[in-house]
Amino acid sequence: MQTIEALIDLLNLEKIEENIFRGQNYQAPWNRVFGGQVLAQSLYAAYQTVPDDRFVHSLHGYFILTGDISTPIIYEVDRIRDGGSFTTRRVVAIQHGRAIFNMSASFQLVQEGFDHQVNMPEVSPPEDSLSEEKMADNYREKAPEIYRRLTRSRPIAFRRVDDLNPLEAKNIPPFQHVWFKAKNSLPKDTRLHQAVLAYASDYNLLGTALLPHREHIDINKIFLASLDHAMWFHREFNMDDWLLYAIDSPSASNSRGFTRGKIFDRNGLLVASVAQEGLIRSMNK
Repeated sequence: MQTIEALIDLLNLEKIEENIFRGQNYQAPWNRVFGGQVLAQSLYAAYQTVPDDRFVHSLHGYFILTGDISTPIIYEVDRIRDGGSFTTRRVVAIQHGRAIFNMSASFQLVQEGFDHQVNMPEVSPPEDSLSEEKMADNYREKAPEIYRRLTRSRPIAFRRVDDLNPLEAKNIPPFQHVWFKAKNSLPKDTRLHQAVLAYASDYNLLGTALLPHREHIDINKIFLASLDHAMWFHREFNMDDWLLYAIDSPSASNSRGFTRGKIFDRNGLLVASVAQEGLIRSMNK
């Protein structure tokens, strides 16, 4: 998937009947349904059943089974509650008659209230950070697989603040800072920008949990899979401009890695928070 238009097409689900939708798959090179895709499609399915004046403020999802990339996904939406200020929805993603993902999401009217946030980390701006395409030039000959991964066409542009050499087997603290944005302009639709952010939020998270263990692993023999994913949407944002993803991994244990992310706009506003736990398993065992 190369363009933001292709991602928008992926999010435009086919309505089969009331509360039931069908979505197609991004043909990911790793031959599994990308977690960010099913997360974003589930959110967009829920949005089809929510009043126009309410916007998602939180979602909590569980990845249950590996998605079959060759088969469309059916999304069933349960209209759990429509309250005075909040609307609650549950979405189940189904393939071959089995649930592969489920999500609960809450939507709220825009309301005034208290306001505070933590500060954005002091990092170099996106203009001074290397794009993944430029980073790839260092690995064209000595690491062709890394070169192919970094130059793979995607609808989201990424620029890394940290100088992270994928060939260096040296343990480092579990922190990453990555600027990202849509490669092309999106329509002015808050719901669409939130769904695209949900899609992009699944990148770079779980790998952060590997950073303190690089001396003891073969990155080509590690199996990673998201187990759950939670997001909180705090403030308005624009996917057309750079956002900073400040990621850390407080813990890894029992073949699981736990990661968190704070997402800031370039003016320092905290626009969203993310938490994810994933499976980290050595293929040698």
